[in-house]
Amino acid sequence: MSRHGAAALEGSGTMTMINPNLLAAAGSPIMEAAGWRDATPLPDGMPLIDLSQAAPATPPHESIRQRLADAALNEPRAHYYGNVLGNEDLRAEIATQWSDRYGGMIKAGQVAVTAGCNQAFCTALMTACAPGDAVMLPAPWYFNHKMWLDMAGLRCVPLPCSAGMLPDLDTARRRVGDVKAMVLVTPNNPTGAEYPDDLMRAFFDLAREAGVVLIVDETYRDFHSADGAPHTLFQQTGWEETLVHLYSFSKTYRIMGHRCGAMITGAERVEQAEKFLDTVTICPTQMGQIAALHGLRTLGNWVTAERAEFLGRRRLLEALFAEKLSNWRLHGAGAYFAFVSPPGGADATVTAQRLLAEQAILALPGSMFLPSDMPTDTLRIAFANADGDGIREVVRRLGAFA
Repeated sequence: MSRHGAAALEGSGTMTMINPNLLAAAGSPIMEAAGWRDATPLPDGMPLIDLSQAAPATPPHESIRQRLADAALNEPRAHYYGNVLGNEDLRAEIATQWSDRYGGMIKAGQVAVTAGCNQAFCTALMTACAPGDAVMLPAPWYFNHKMWLDMAGLRCVPLPCSAGMLPDLDTARRRVGDVKAMVLVTPNNPTGAEYPDDLMRAFFDLAREAGVVLIVDETYRDFHSADGAPHTLFQQTGWEETLVHLYSFSKTYRIMGHRCGAMITGAERVEQAEKFLDTVTICPTQMGQIAALHGLRTLGNWVTAERAEFLGRRRLLEALFAEKLSNWRLHGAGAYFAFVSPPGGADATVTAQRLLAEQAILALPGSMFLPSDMPTDTLRIAFANADGDGIREVVRRLGAFA
């Protein structure tokens, strides 16, 4: 049952008029946590530190804002319908830059621009699966991925993680015969884990051998700690028959509200995706595409500096956990997130609510990213929302809480 919605409808007589798949889907953890925030009195003199959602709190680079202002005033096309699959100049730029970065051969016809990466994910599964099909998701998973499976009538096959919060390949081999698609998220949300190339290659080979689609969500790619290409999947012969790569411009250029993402895969799949995209959005927003193209063409050095800043925050967090929170367990940290367990092994939801009430820190319990029958004591901390001083204060409060 949904955390929201279904409970509110009980006794209203309208339950039978609601799509049962939608009723069965859990509500957004972000909204649930916001409810805790609004209902919980905070300690006196202790301002809230919101680590629940990974969203930059500062506006885009000034040149992006200027480009958008110019487009809004002077370019009529910025307000019109565009191509369903995205503007040709942006698709071509993505194909060129991705080919260079990954060392593969990607064509513009293999690129679809979407209204954010969430839509790219929904689109990928729409092309791969029919209601009742099964999809393998690493557990813990990104909650919007699980929500879409539930709403679309798809069965979830959880894939547990092993050491380092990496998806367990042996388990995947045993369970792959029951699925139509496998999903990997790297750098991972919620754990921060970065999947090494040899593991990515092994999953690609497994998917190809089993005849299933491999969906790789790289929303946080631009904050990966490794230099160069994060994997070699685009270098594999026939990659387009197996791989669906997903990307987001939101965090990289701080244009979350303009909703711009991308899906890269075989041209035949892109052609079918056009039907879905035409139905749900008609076209991605012009302003989001204008911002993304400007960023790709002009802000490479700025993105490099942003990456260095976030990697510095990650190193600081890891060092402070080792020095001051040695009794906590840091399961994974990378890009925007850390996945942690406090001492004591208490239920994650109880811990998250106590942490808010006692230390004014809003974090999400790991149970929001796992099957309901998998109890956990973990918390997801979106540490990218805090600067260096903020991270030090977070660690100080966590130490006081423990």
